[in-house]
Amino acid sequence: MSEEIKLLASLSNAFGPPGSEEEVREVLRRELEDYADEVRVDKLGNIFFYHHGKEGYPRVMLAAHMDEVAFIVTFIEKTGFLRFQTLGGITSNIMPGQRILLKGTRGYLKGIIGTKPPHIMKEEERKKVLPMEDLFIDIGAGSLEEAEEKGVEIGATGVFDVEFTELGGGYLRGKAFDDRAGCTVLAQVFKALRESPYNLIAVGTVQEEVGLRGARTAAWQADPDYALALEGTFAADVPGSRPDRMSAKLKGGPVVTIVDRTTITHPTILRTLVRVGKEKAIPFQFKKVPSGGTDAGAIHLTKAGVPSGTVAVPCRYIHGPAAVTHVDDLRNTIALVTEFVKAISAR
Repeated sequence: MSEEIKLLASLSNAFGPPGSEEEVREVLRRELEDYADEVRVDKLGNIFFYHHGKEGYPRVMLAAHMDEVAFIVTFIEKTGFLRFQTLGGITSNIMPGQRILLKGTRGYLKGIIGTKPPHIMKEEERKKVLPMEDLFIDIGAGSLEEAEEKGVEIGATGVFDVEFTELGGGYLRGKAFDDRAGCTVLAQVFKALRESPYNLIAVGTVQEEVGLRGARTAAWQADPDYALALEGTFAADVPGSRPDRMSAKLKGGPVVTIVDRTTITHPTILRTLVRVGKEKAIPFQFKKVPSGGTDAGAIHLTKAGVPSGTVAVPCRYIHGPAAVTHVDDLRNTIALVTEFVKAISAR
């Protein structure tokens, strides 16, 4: 297993709902603290790795969010079943039957999202997507007291219970590639530039999935001249997708955003990404569906404004139990971002 795949595996398997990113932060800390001139964690939980280069070069901020879409317990039934809400965008049609890993007061515990058996559903119930309020988490508890004895309480959070694996042929499967793929790129680029004269700030941000919150405060502190959000974005190269709605595809290279719901990529950032991609023969693709948003949406509005953009690893099935990506896209994203930092710093 190569270095970048090992890192992605560790990051993917880490537990990191919004507001509880500690495990992911520690993976990044272990990976990068020996390469950084300075490491610090702010009050919200963002982690900063500084490479202090030579005076005169701009400050370049790379941001990748550490949190993942998740679940939060909102009610415990007398029968021991858990009611929940989501943290981030998870659609209810993919939830029934999914395995869940919860973190309670006594450590981790496993569960499954349950529904009323289809055998006793009415015909119209079987055909419709079940609303979230009809779903529940079964942790194998027969009463409220048993659930509490297992360490579950209101406010406990959980994530999909999926372990990283290689599918063969360079294809990789795991949970939370949005944005552990971006975190992998962040770490590998920072290490690649450890001997460079450039001023680089790599930031693992918190609470992106619930409103780009960590990136806003992180950018205020870093005060960069340029910024790039590193992401895992949705790829739609699957059966049934119209060509004009196929936002990105696997093995097509890193995905460069021109515009999305929160950001219009700054012309200097966009031109630099395109130029280095062509000059260095690094394959890349444009995000063809301008939906979603990234940390760049918060960063570019910080203080007097920060020229910002987004580069992402294409991943199928993000915001679901498991995503699929390809190692070639991961490596090409690392290469493109590394060359971008060099080019934007030397302008």
